[in-house]
Amino acid sequence: MKEYLGMTLNEFIIRRQSDFKYATGELSRLLSHIGVAAKIVNREVNKAGLVDILGDYGTVNTQGEAQQKLDVYADAQFMQALRASGEVCGIASEEEDNIVTWDNVLSKDGKYIVCIDPLDGSSNIDVNVSIGTIFSIYRRISERGHKAEEKDFLQEGIKQVAGGYVIYGSSTMMVYTTGRGVNGFTLDPSIGEFCLSHPDIRTPESGTLYSVNEGYYKRFDQGIKDYIKYAQEIDKQTNRPYKARYIGSLVADFHRNLLKGGIYIYPRTESAPEGKLRLLYEANPLAFIVEQAGGMAVNGGDRILDLKPNDLHQRTPLIIGSTNMVNKVVEFLENE
Repeated sequence: MKEYLGMTLNEFIIRRQSDFKYATGELSRLLSHIGVAAKIVNREVNKAGLVDILGDYGTVNTQGEAQQKLDVYADAQFMQALRASGEVCGIASEEEDNIVTWDNVLSKDGKYIVCIDPLDGSSNIDVNVSIGTIFSIYRRISERGHKAEEKDFLQEGIKQVAGGYVIYGSSTMMVYTTGRGVNGFTLDPSIGEFCLSHPDIRTPESGTLYSVNEGYYKRFDQGIKDYIKYAQEIDKQTNRPYKARYIGSLVADFHRNLLKGGIYIYPRTESAPEGKLRLLYEANPLAFIVEQAGGMAVNGGDRILDLKPNDLHQRTPLIIGSTNMVNKVVEFLENE
């Protein structure tokens, strides 16, 4: 993979398609369009304090969460880019109540559907903390030549053809997989291109970081409480106590743990017995990535990628990260 270092995203996609036949031309173009939209969103994120794009938009999304101006802007940019790609017949977005489809012939004939969280971590926008975009791509199962149907989106995560995220931080990175490993691209502002910087990402089997909102500790299942206590105990053989790191932006917490080794836990609670994170456009794409990088993702007992969705905005608990750490949480949950 060293020979690919420094390649732009488009060059890499074309080279990999040619070398390994890992993706069709349509999927390659679709990934390129997502990269273009991410650069446009990145531009607005970087100047958010200088223009009137911070703060509440004045509406709430289907989950009852207040929409930020950047939420709405990002949603519009990705919608426009994905429609323009000509490869997408429909989109499910965190910011939209229902699936979005189009009447034009090109869109109706599109092979793919996209599930997307256009701007993850909205509550951190005003305080200049890393935020991100998460996306998931599937082949449609409805007949081409017609509008996408809801059944196209209610597929198990294992059927994804691509999953990825963009993190807007000290540098902007796009990380994605098509089922043949995970690669990361850093945006070079001098040329305006994503360039391969993290080839063939592998997450450590064990880590020393755990990410969980301990403010809800008393609402967690006993198994989660026991794991947190375990993580805080002193044991040199297992490098404990682990370091607690929690930003509150899923993409940022996941990205750090993916590279350094660690675990992210967003369990069910008394007030959210079904969990809080969305299965289609948050848990599934990140689970696809972490498994391709050698990690693991479960909802507490079941593999995330095996779950059959029954609703566009279905929520799920999420325990994701280094394999040995995830297995330890599962062990505590089974013994509670």
